[in-house]
Amino acid sequence: MDPKPIKGSSGSQPALGRSSAQFRAVIHGSFRKHFAEIQRVRQIFERAGIEVLAPAAADIARFEDGFAILESDKAVDQRLIELRYLHNLKKLGPSGFSYFIDPEGYIGASASYELGIAQLSNVRCFFMEAPKNHPAYVHKNSVWHPELLTEYILEYGKLPEPEVHQNELVIQALWEDLIVPGSVVTVGGIIEYADSSKKEQEILLVKTHKWGGRYSIIGGKVRRNERLAEALLREVREESGLQGVVGEHLATFDQIKYSGYYLKDVSHVFVDNVVRVGSKNVVLNEEAEEFIWMPARAALRDLDIEPNARHTVELYAKSAVGL
Repeated sequence: MDPKPIKGSSGSQPALGRSSAQFRAVIHGSFRKHFAEIQRVRQIFERAGIEVLAPAAADIARFEDGFAILESDKAVDQRLIELRYLHNLKKLGPSGFSYFIDPEGYIGASASYELGIAQLSNVRCFFMEAPKNHPAYVHKNSVWHPELLTEYILEYGKLPEPEVHQNELVIQALWEDLIVPGSVVTVGGIIEYADSSKKEQEILLVKTHKWGGRYSIIGGKVRRNERLAEALLREVREESGLQGVVGEHLATFDQIKYSGYYLKDVSHVFVDNVVRVGSKNVVLNEEAEEFIWMPARAALRDLDIEPNARHTVELYAKSAVGL
């Protein structure tokens, strides 16, 4: 599992390169035992143009119950400090990685916890040494000294590709099955109340706290192992108290950029359908502050609708379903 050297000696310091500007890293390891090495690696990455999200360039203020408290840590509760540290993993993006400082293959308790979270989150993980005191599955091509890793990134403009041993294919498959998907799938519903006496059917729109008082449609994230239709009817029931039937598919699209809730490094997919209900007796939960029933075209004209929902309402209004 030793990395193969590329151009340049393993002891040389990589120069700042444009190809590394997109890369981000979180460094893990025992602050009590290896803080100086952690800071050294942070400096190597930063000199190569790799943004280090954590740890900060701060000295250890003190130790409490075996945990290091940095000068930059505002909180005292170690659980809060650890969770804030782990939240940096969500900011890494597709070209981000975790790097573990584990001299002689030793991974401490906190770093072990961080490794598990990183792997389940499908974050690429690299190690200074091959782990010896930890049963985690790691790819064949995941052990890199920091100088060689930065040289590789500068040379090729990408992270080293994973390599799987032929005799570990079963382990690889089991590991991949545990990984939490990197995409967020959201279902949304144009909730339609059918009234034969009216030329245009009324739809339900809700004013939400999430969208800063703008109107949106009802919907939410699909849970793991949940079917799309099941998720949509659950969201309708939870957010409006209504029972419905899923109708025509209206749209599947990526979240609109600059919509106010756009996450740059997350694949956020919307799947929106018509949902027909037989009652207008809405009971909102805590997610919304008020609601309104009105025809789609009037809503587009008169209401401040957030961009993602407006996209779907426009499609509904143009379709035969909305006329």
